Amino acid sequence: MKIERFSCIVCLLICLIAAGCAFKRPAPPITRDPAIDNRPPNRYFYFTEAQLARKYGKLDKAAALLEKALAADPTSIYMRKELAKIYLQGKQGDKALQQVEQVLTTRPEDVEALIIYGRIKQGQKHYADAAKAYSKVIDTDPQRKEIYIMLGSMLMDEENWDAAMEVYDRLIAAFPDYYIGYFLRGKIFVEQNKLQEATVQFETTIKLEPALEEPRFELIGIHRKLNQNNRILALYQEMLAENPDRVRANLGLAYFYHRTGSKALAKNLTNKLGRQSRNNPEVFRTLFKRYIETKQYDAAIVLIKGMLKVVPQSSELNYLAGVAYDGKDNKAEAAEHFLAVQPESRFFSNATVHLAFYYQEQGNIEKAIAFLQDVITKVPDNPEFYLYLGSFHEETQAYQSAEAALKDGLEVEPNNGRLWFRLGVVYDKWGRKEDSIATMKQVLQIEPENANALNYLGYTYADLGMNLDEAEALIIRALKQKPNDGYITDSLGWVYYKKGQYEKAVRILERAAELVPDDPVILEHVGDAYMKLNDHQKALEFYRRALKHQKKDKAPIERKIREISNTGI
Repeated sequence: MKIERFSCIVCLLICLIAAGCAFKRPAPPITRDPAIDNRPPNRYFYFTEAQLARKYGKLDKAAALLEKALAADPTSIYMRKELAKIYLQGKQGDKALQQVEQVLTTRPEDVEALIIYGRIKQGQKHYADAAKAYSKVIDTDPQRKEIYIMLGSMLMDEENWDAAMEVYDRLIAAFPDYYIGYFLRGKIFVEQNKLQEATVQFETTIKLEPALEEPRFELIGIHRKLNQNNRILALYQEMLAENPDRVRANLGLAYFYHRTGSKALAKNLTNKLGRQSRNNPEVFRTLFKRYIETKQYDAAIVLIKGMLKVVPQSSELNYLAGVAYDGKDNKAEAAEHFLAVQPESRFFSNATVHLAFYYQEQGNIEKAIAFLQDVITKVPDNPEFYLYLGSFHEETQAYQSAEAALKDGLEVEPNNGRLWFRLGVVYDKWGRKEDSIATMKQVLQIEPENANALNYLGYTYADLGMNLDEAEALIIRALKQKPNDGYITDSLGWVYYKKGQYEKAVRILERAAELVPDDPVILEHVGDAYMKLNDHQKALEFYRRALKHQKKDKAPIERKIREISNTGI
């Protein structure tokens, strides 16, 4: 079907061991020996080349070279682990697992192999297996600080607070002067609403690492819950006494003053931050991370409005204000601020797209089109604008205009896969199937593993009843990129339906309906497959579900339901 808390990542250092042998030999003859010159490269050659390829990000080449090195020396534990790392880096978890399991078969206490195994299992969301591996690492080598953190963080992600606390207890026992164990214990106590216990942990963290800001902000959060405003104020003042330019502390104190009724003090601070914002990008980063990303829109608006009084023309602050008002679903106010973002701003593209969709949501798509056309006359080199202009024309079924807009975008950026993909969709809706197929092939020339294009092309073949083996292969490739995508799963089931493999089709289509339970096309496909198996009762069940979710053109499904009903079911 056609559609478009907390974790620590520990980087492992790789040591390259070069080995060689020195031996005496006679002086070289005048004529070189061709047998020596033409001997095949040995494992060291392949290994060295693999490391070089990996350094430059050529992971497939690095893996192929290491495979050759292993073929020359299958007993090399070191190279097998290196190959597992490359597979893991390339997101080929199954291949990485195969290599590391071979290492652990002969060396079950190999710490590095256990870490790789744990990372693979964690990535596959097999958390129990990952936890066992990390625990074994700690038992074998209790000095591996990073593994305590990896294991504890994973357990915290699962909200297994007691198990995570045990890990941090062990970390503190092994490293009593290492602050992170206390800090993470404090985070768990906060989650358990044990605020006094959390306070002790964060205060210990600060004693060990006085320069840290994060435990101070955690304490501020605790004092806020307990309505201890004097302690909050003291912590902010303490941080700013150490460094008056701390952006996060200034922002936090400004909002604290606003919240507690000290409007004049809040105004002084926001004015200061407004002036600071001219040359300090940390102001924007902090506002985004602390207030926008955490959806504290009211706080963000208070702070940004105060800053804008000093720098009303700031594109960056206007963009942030637009995002905050948009988050509060105040679209009109958001639009005013997005309009104030100037073309030279790095946020101009995002602001333009926000505005275009705002007009569309108002039901005024013609205004969205006119707005984008006007923007393009001023900023003609941004392919994103052509993409959305084409999409809006497509929505109004003005396919010729959509084609023109997308082709204009391709003049700006000929290898833009998104533009090519959208053009292929336009051709399909236009009824130009051959052009659609050719365009999707163009996408795959640029981005061979583009899951959307693989699926679109595969489904198109299936729907036309042509190239079904190729369609199956394309969709299987797409599923490797998005294994839990219900729409791609539906496409595969539809291929088997077209192949006449109805039992296989039903199994896969039902899986698609589990992943996307309210899509009428998927539900209708399941019904069609059951009809081919003469299971009219199941077909009727899925047709009725499809009809319930179908918003347009209900007649075909209604007809199928009537045909079954006429059989007496």
